[in-house]
Amino acid sequence: MGNVEKKLNDMGLKLPEKPPAAGNYVGAVQSGNLLFVSGHGPVLIENGKVNYMRGKVGKDLTIEQGQEAARLVGLHILRSIKEVIGDLDRVSKFVKVLGFVNTAPGFTDQPKVINGASDLFVALYGDAGRHARSAIGMYELPFGIPVEIEAVVEVKD
Repeated sequence: MGNVEKKLNDMGLKLPEKPPAAGNYVGAVQSGNLLFVSGHGPVLIENGKVNYMRGKVGKDLTIEQGQEAARLVGLHILRSIKEVIGDLDRVSKFVKVLGFVNTAPGFTDQPKVINGASDLFVALYGDAGRHARSAIGMYELPFGIPVEIEAVVEVKD
């Protein structure tokens, strides 16, 4: 177990099971030393069944519940990274994170919601987890999920 996975374990977290793709794409693609991670949502596999977290933040979900969804998405991003590069310790830098939040009209705290993932990356990677970021409110997201996040990370050879 690498350092990052040990930190996850110490935090009481684990990488979630991989859900089936919702379309014709892969979880992440490496080009040179950059890894482009597809948009991921908050989904759990329970007893072989796919369960999506659903709802609009600011109506159905609180900011804290939105942050929990974003943290779960962060774990899915890490799972996809590991699937491509084999070892989470090979991540040298989180470069860019783009977060979409399914929000009720008038909700303006999208950055607080996406902090659920950003804080996870910083907790695991320190300064290398700090990234450029956008947090955008959306009218709808696929399957009614509250959060979708994609990322660009730099990897070591």
